Amino acid sequence: MPVLPSTSYLPPRWQFNGHLQTIIPSLFRRVRGVAYRRERIFTPDADFLDLDWATVGADALVVISHGLEGSTDRHYVKGMAKAFNAAGWDALAWNCRSCSGEMNRLARFYHHGDSLDLETVVRHAAGGRYREMALVGFSMGGSMTLRLLGEKGSEVLPVIRKAVAISVPCDLVTSVVHLSKPGNRFYARRFIRKLGRKIKAKAELFPEQINYRHFKGVKAFKDFDDRYTAPLHGFRDAEDFYRQASVKPYLPHIRVPSLIINAQNDPFLTPDCFPVAEAEANPHLFLEMPAGGGHVGFSAAGGANWAERRTLAFVLQNEKG
Repeated sequence: MPVLPSTSYLPPRWQFNGHLQTIIPSLFRRVRGVAYRRERIFTPDADFLDLDWATVGADALVVISHGLEGSTDRHYVKGMAKAFNAAGWDALAWNCRSCSGEMNRLARFYHHGDSLDLETVVRHAAGGRYREMALVGFSMGGSMTLRLLGEKGSEVLPVIRKAVAISVPCDLVTSVVHLSKPGNRFYARRFIRKLGRKIKAKAELFPEQINYRHFKGVKAFKDFDDRYTAPLHGFRDAEDFYRQASVKPYLPHIRVPSLIINAQNDPFLTPDCFPVAEAEANPHLFLEMPAGGGHVGFSAAGGANWAERRTLAFVLQNEKG
């Protein structure tokens, strides 16, 4: 039964709703003991990607993709890398274009439906010594991960054995509308402030392609995506971008065992972001919907949080029989 039963995950008692379960880990969680080695690789369109390796000399590798305006320094990325290192796996966390601390070379940057850079990273890593690989993505990174697997279908690299996607807005159309509601605008405003700084820097580099003055009218994600994301990435407008970039239509084509973990109280998600029908129809797609956890939250006592422990259990279950 690919739709897994509700888990017994219980957030800390004082994190009593999805907002606190989202915000507290984001602001206060610190993960120590992860030592990265940076590598820069180049993309087919003459841009670059910065990769951060945390290795223990293993022959198994997890590739970790961060969320919107995140980076490899985010607590959830380092937490996952540390958990896999402790389990005897190497970890490779990669930065989307413009997210590594240095602006990328082209006017474009990244988006939810763009799996090509992740494929570049995976193919680069697969050329090494690894006998197996797992892909793990958070939010937008989860969307990229599932998108890559859905696009490739049965032609996915055989070294990729498992995938886990956490807090994934599987339906961008409804998720964006949901984030525009009064109770959720805090998140949208935070992302838009960060994106605005990036657009200002890019406008200085590409004044003929990017007009920063248009940013003054940006109040919501749709405004930003109409003015910047869509034209920079070949979409007609924001609605065309949301429709084409949503990962949900690609889920039926996944042929690698893949787990989606979406909390029922995630303030970023709508009912359309919980692909129950798709999981029921695809024996390779598993869906787990804990009652709590927020968005990329899942706080737990001790070192690893619940999402890290659950991800490891899913990835390692065949190894343990």
